[in-house]
Order: sequence, then structure tokens, then C-alpha cells
Amino acid sequence: MTDVDGLAQFQRRWGAIPAKVRATVQDTLGAIAEGLVQEMRAVAPADTGKGRASINWTWGSAPAGAHVLGHVAAGPDTRLRITIYAAGGDEFYMWFQEFGTVNMPANPFFYPVWRARRRSARSRVTRSINRAIRRA
Repeated sequence: MTDVDGLAQFQRRWGAIPAKVRATVQDTLGAIAEGLVQEMRAVAPADTGKGRASINWTWGSAPAGAHVLGHVAAGPDTRLRITIYAAGGDEFYMWFQEFGTVNMPANPFFYPVWRARRRSARSRVTRSINRAIRRA
């Protein structure tokens, strides 16, 4: 059987792609989440400022007692899932601000920002994947 020139190098390079892609996508998702949170804080209603300051993001699931506002994920890998939330406690009213109540009109801050940025977020993730594969 004849050895194929460069097969070992190809196998090393091919094997490194998933790790490099995951690392690149993780960095990109973190940057996207930080930008989304900053924009949401900027447009969120602020009676006392506590609710606005409680908007944050984390990898995986939200902390106990927090009200989940949404998820950003890159495929089925749960290690690449970001959860955007408003902290629990006195800040529970952020959910009511987003959707309104019988006595209060909605004052949305999460979904308008997400809808406006969703396409560019997906595009950034796709570009980062392609860039990681080219560099691997």
C-alpha cells in the first residue's frame, strides 16, 4: 500500500478544526451577547435603574431566580448557548415591562433589539465559522 503525500498533515489539520471553530464561535457569541445586553440596557425602561442593571447574559442556563428573556445558540451544542436574563428579586417586573399587564402597556426592550440584530448575529457566527475553518 502506498502512503499518500501529506495525509498525516491533513489529518492533524482536519482534527483541529472542531476545537478551533468552537473557540472562535464562543468568542463571537460572547461579543454578540455583550452587544445585545448593552443595547437592551440602553432602551430598557428605567424607573429606579435596578431593572436595567439586572439585564445580563451567561453561558448555559440562567442563574436561579432570574427571568429568562431569551437564548442565543450556535447549533445543538449546549456549550455554545448564551442565555440573556433579568435577575430575580425586585427586578421581576422587567418581564411585565416587556409584555405589559392588564393595567400597564408593554414597554418592550428585549424583542425589538433581538429582532433588529438577529440577522447580523447569525451572519457574524457564520463568518466566524468560515474564518476558523480557513485558518485551521
